[in-house]
Amino acid sequence: MQINEREYSLNFFKERDYLRRTCTSCKTPFWSKDKTRQVCSDIPCTDYYFFDISIKSKPLSVKEAREKFISFFKRNGHTPIKPKPVLARWREDLYLTIASIVDFQPHVTSGLVPPPANPLVISQPAIRLEDIDNVGITFGRHLTTFEMAAHHAFNYPDKEVYWKEKTVELATRFFTEELGIPEEQLNFKESWWEGGGNAGPCLEVTVGGLELATLVFMQYKKEDNGEYSPLPLRIVDTGYGVERLAWVTQKTPTAFHAIYGELVYKFFKKVGVDYVDETMLKHASRLAGRIDPDNPETVKKHREAVAKEIGEDVKIVDSELTRAARVFQLLDHSKTVALMLADGLVPSNSGEGYLGRLVMRRAMRVAKLLGSDVRLYELVLEQINFWGEDFPQLSKNKEYILDVVENEQNKFEDLYSKVPSIASSLSKKGVSTEDLIQVYDSNGIPPDMLYEELKKRGIEISVPDNFYALVAKRHQSVSIKGKEKAKLPLDVIKQVRNLPATEKLYYEDQYQREFEARIVKNINGKYMILDRTTFYPEGGGQIGDRGLLHLPEGDIRVIDTQKVENVIVHVLEKEINVPEGTAVKGSIDWESRFRTMRHHTVTHVILASAKKLLGDHVWQAGAEKTPEKGRLDITHHKMLTEEQVREIERMSNHVINDHREVKAIHLSRIEAETKYGDSIYEGGVPNTSTVRLLEIKGWDVEGCGGTHVSNTSEIGGVKILKAEKIQDGVIRLEYVAGDRVSEYATQLEDSIGKVANMIGASPEQLEGRMSRLIEEKAKLERTLQDYRKMYMKEIMKKTEPEKVGNDILLYVFSTIDQEINKDLMKYFTTGNKRIAVSVSGDKIEIASSSDVNLQNVIDALRKAGGKGGGKGTFASFSFKESGNAIDVIRKSLK
Repeated sequence: MQINEREYSLNFFKERDYLRRTCTSCKTPFWSKDKTRQVCSDIPCTDYYFFDISIKSKPLSVKEAREKFISFFKRNGHTPIKPKPVLARWREDLYLTIASIVDFQPHVTSGLVPPPANPLVISQPAIRLEDIDNVGITFGRHLTTFEMAAHHAFNYPDKEVYWKEKTVELATRFFTEELGIPEEQLNFKESWWEGGGNAGPCLEVTVGGLELATLVFMQYKKEDNGEYSPLPLRIVDTGYGVERLAWVTQKTPTAFHAIYGELVYKFFKKVGVDYVDETMLKHASRLAGRIDPDNPETVKKHREAVAKEIGEDVKIVDSELTRAARVFQLLDHSKTVALMLADGLVPSNSGEGYLGRLVMRRAMRVAKLLGSDVRLYELVLEQINFWGEDFPQLSKNKEYILDVVENEQNKFEDLYSKVPSIASSLSKKGVSTEDLIQVYDSNGIPPDMLYEELKKRGIEISVPDNFYALVAKRHQSVSIKGKEKAKLPLDVIKQVRNLPATEKLYYEDQYQREFEARIVKNINGKYMILDRTTFYPEGGGQIGDRGLLHLPEGDIRVIDTQKVENVIVHVLEKEINVPEGTAVKGSIDWESRFRTMRHHTVTHVILASAKKLLGDHVWQAGAEKTPEKGRLDITHHKMLTEEQVREIERMSNHVINDHREVKAIHLSRIEAETKYGDSIYEGGVPNTSTVRLLEIKGWDVEGCGGTHVSNTSEIGGVKILKAEKIQDGVIRLEYVAGDRVSEYATQLEDSIGKVANMIGASPEQLEGRMSRLIEEKAKLERTLQDYRKMYMKEIMKKTEPEKVGNDILLYVFSTIDQEINKDLMKYFTTGNKRIAVSVSGDKIEIASSSDVNLQNVIDALRKAGGKGGGKGTFASFSFKESGNAIDVIRKSLK
């Protein structure tokens, strides 16, 4: 978009004697009070020289910088609000919280709902993985986890809060009054920002080469065609780097020292590597702006420049800074892992779980590259202890976090055994970056492990420096829920969209079985739309209602109910032509509906039970509620034990028996999120200003649009039928409720009765009789083993070897026992120049010692009409005449 200079020409700058000029290096316009400045005070136009700037503020820790920021904006009319989790579960297009504005997209920024306060101030922990490969290498410029402090103002057409002038004024006052930075050192660089479909001009605030804040004036929506249209409201979207605020006041050798303090030295010690000279580190940080992450050659030049400045050999500098960078990576990654897991991430091969596993495995690999045996959980534990006061969820979920990390470490170590075979398959072709990504996606094997293995085989491959960023980019924005396939024909959907909303009687009374209505539209004679209905349409994992429509022409069966936006479509069993406006009566299949209601309500009960037993990381990954049974998929890092399944069942039945009220409540989106958190979105994220919540008194509150019983006692009871791991990180529970428990018990009784009858016992005698049968079976197996040994000895005695070919000993024998056959083949081929042939009817098996290749024998048997094959030292064939096959083998060996 063409940016007008007037977007940045503020009265504030003019009144305070700022000059606008163009950077002689990057050619970007910027504003500054310093009349002598020719460059924009941003890297790479300048090195970090904030080390040399005298500021009045005392050295601030991250916590102190955060508190100072929030306190200043609170005094200036902003309401502090709590940060969101680092997992963006209120979004269906994003996995991680990458900025503070994400907290308010899309519902607040689109104008659908009001903000929780206006204006507001927040310090939002964020995670970005696109720079993961650069962490440590730039000594603090790149981090995967950081805090974005921000003040936001939402300006509506009829209510202006504040815009550019006050935003810049507040930023200037914060930096000068609170941090004591001389105003002449402030630099406002003109730029443009885009993100989350929104856009606007922005000003980047830099001090001594270090960007401390970005002031975004969000006022456009970026359309799919690339055009920009005005937003219904203009938003002040700022972002201040809390860690950088701490660094600029502390002036430590690297940003990691400012963020982690004593933890830096503790990590070097725990990892078991020598600390790096701080003078070298400070020079490395000062010149870090010269590093272009997209150009590896700049890293080499950076090392050379540091070596020159401190008068040291470049090889020593490179070795020292590489070691330091890797320890800094462990500091950064272990904190990221801790925050992700604390907010409920479960490692898996997809979604947010994939991204969490990626960070963990990169950290584990970095530790190996340092030659360290430190366990990742040891480092994560240090982070929990260090940040527990700032982020209470770390301490609360400590046991879960450490259990997951150790579990993932064990899985990662198992990968080493796979590397040779994967490398072998890759060595047969050229290895591209895409190949490396696919291997990582499929097997989790880091590219440098493959590099080392392939190098042993004389094959050189190129591993991109931004490998992990490339992988993360592919996985960070995929829709969590995915798009369901339309259940109605497209032509029906098009005709339904513009119809008036259907009155939903099932929300007025979920127990209503019959109703009266009028036909609004009948499409193709098979899709009936009424002005009102008590038929519930499929949604939220609950199937659509079935039942009857009573028409003047007679009754017609409704076999499914679907919804298109706010219009409900009744799918008829057969075509029938009825005029619009005709009065009809409807009746739902009550038994089916009531069973479904029970299964839906008990799903909420079970989910809450699982959360209370296993931890807050449990999240609904899918669900289905039918009249026959319920199904709930939950996130969890391990398969459930039998005891855990029984405890979930026991807890759920306790709630059922406790006669708890179940009711739907409607709240504004902000009120619901503030009161109950983002777990209300487990079943999906509605695009509405108000949300419908289902409350089970004293047990659970979750967003839901389904039909439910009004009291837990109506569920009757629940029995969990099965618990199974359906994919990495996801456990599926299947269960029945109400009268279906009795039906299940009857089916179980029938099965037990049949088994008891098979062994001549009554159901009551089954356990004792089975115990005796198992004992008898064990005795028979021991006896059989004795007979097998005797039988083998007899065959060994009777089988005389025949010398054929080049002094090869040929053993031919016959047996009907496959277990004995394997042992005999092994016995007769122990030694050199031996071949064993087992004959069983028309089937022959051939084995040889390791110094005999059977290829000639295999080729000869094929030519002679044998069906089968093999290679190396084993083959199997079918031959009509086994005697002829032996002759063929003899001749092939000659």
